[in-house]
Amino acid sequence: MAGTNAATHSYGPKPQTKSCPTPVNQIQTRHTSAQDDSSILDAVGPFVDGPCLVAIDAPLIVTNETGQRGCETDLNRDFAEFQAGAHPANKKKPEFAGTPRGARIAEALGLDMEPHSRAARRAIEVYPHPATVVLFRLGRTLKYKQKQGRSLPQLRTELLRLMDEIERLAHAAVPLRVGDHPDWIAMRATVENAQRKSELRRAEDPVDAVVCAYVGLYATQRPGSVTIYGDFATGYIVTPTLPSDLTPTPPEPMPGVVGDAVARYAERRPALVATTENYLALVTRLLDDAGINYLSVTARTKSVASFAAKADRSSDGQRLYTDPSAQITDQVGLRVITYLREDVTAVGTLLSEEFDVLTDLDMGQVTAREGRWGYASRHMLIANDAETQPASVQIRTVLQHAWAEFEHDIRYKGTVPEQDAAELDRRFTLAAGLLELADREFTEIRDRLRTSMAEVRSPDTVDAGIATPVLATYLGHRFPEAGWSRTEHYGWMAALLVDLGILTLDALEELLTNVDTDAVNQKMDYRFPAGAVRRLDDALLATFADRYVGLPGNAHRVALLQNRLVRLQGPPI
Repeated sequence: MAGTNAATHSYGPKPQTKSCPTPVNQIQTRHTSAQDDSSILDAVGPFVDGPCLVAIDAPLIVTNETGQRGCETDLNRDFAEFQAGAHPANKKKPEFAGTPRGARIAEALGLDMEPHSRAARRAIEVYPHPATVVLFRLGRTLKYKQKQGRSLPQLRTELLRLMDEIERLAHAAVPLRVGDHPDWIAMRATVENAQRKSELRRAEDPVDAVVCAYVGLYATQRPGSVTIYGDFATGYIVTPTLPSDLTPTPPEPMPGVVGDAVARYAERRPALVATTENYLALVTRLLDDAGINYLSVTARTKSVASFAAKADRSSDGQRLYTDPSAQITDQVGLRVITYLREDVTAVGTLLSEEFDVLTDLDMGQVTAREGRWGYASRHMLIANDAETQPASVQIRTVLQHAWAEFEHDIRYKGTVPEQDAAELDRRFTLAAGLLELADREFTEIRDRLRTSMAEVRSPDTVDAGIATPVLATYLGHRFPEAGWSRTEHYGWMAALLVDLGILTLDALEELLTNVDTDAVNQKMDYRFPAGAVRRLDDALLATFADRYVGLPGNAHRVALLQNRLVRLQGPPI
């Protein structure tokens, strides 16, 4: 089945119409602005030849002479506190005196308007505002519509936030992909670069149309998760069902605080992207230089939508942030994933030595003190003199990361039925306990390998030098107190040994026997558990000095090695 959206605003003497057809099995968008019925039919016609659902953002059925329709009263009872109430439609208004425009279009297309119909070709009335509240778990509607007192930066920020949320639907339980569509990319660029409110208004309708199309898609794929307010006889509105745990955002302590903060963030975010890249490069270089074993280092700059959602967050009827710009500290975020818990400690120690640490909280210890299992990750807020914004760093093992990502993914998508929540909480807790045991076992395996590995000698064929796994095994035996290093770093070190003419373990053993490693350790004054590759690196630097610095494999870190060499050649610390 294909879901096609033709959403129309019928209020006013010259109603604007927006059309955005979206087949269920693939995402297509086509944005048009039509002023009359024939233009709408021409725009929508190619997409409704076969089975379709047309979601129309305009009243289809209006029978009441005055006041509100019953569906509007019922919907407003649920959504008014979210500032998502519906405008009243009645026959006293000229546009509804006869057959409403939405109904004329549906009839001209031969679409069944009965909301419970199973017909292959049908139409439903939808309303974007309550839909966005539910789909994006908003405490209030986004203020992207032009009204007196709303500035261009505020309108642009709110519209971009809505577009961000729509793009995130690509990962929702009912997925919708628009982010890579040329029309969407062009429209987003228009919004981002808008210098006049009129430019934003031209994008409002197509964006609303995409929301309408998605409501139709959602209603088709998850009919049990939508509410039909009203009925076919007196008028109805179809929208995703309001969750029982979603509450309205409390009033701002000072009107405009959140909107102003979000607008400022949107303006400074491009600069924060550069800051994020700087932190990522610096932390990665420090970890590699220290020889600490890690799986990955990633970074992100908080999206405008995410910042806005967090700035609007409340608990027990109280706003969490009175000054979002200063209080939201994860605008720049990094994540370091390690293999073992001991490496989490090593990374934390290294960052503490190299940065100003503003906060440091081990969530695993927090849950342990509470006598339970659950989310485990070390959170650090670090600052660098070269940057104006601190960076929030999460450090966790790969198993802790798997648990956190899966748990977040399940809860974000809202796929946990209320009746199953307690049982799934219990299972998440059980999984967290099992993963903690697995983390401990991995550490035991590493420790056993350190102490029980038999000495391994490289093969007699020395042309290729010392094989990478052989070198890793040897260094683990040679420096049992050192942490493991990244796999590719062992290969890189093996290549450096070849450049130095060290082709066998016997030759390497002879060299290291003549190196005063205690003196090297003292001069380097390690404040973190240096990895095995780093320990060998410093021993080779102490032995070969400038020759080692000049090796082709070290060309990317000449200045760093020269600084280290000064320490090695200086007096003991």
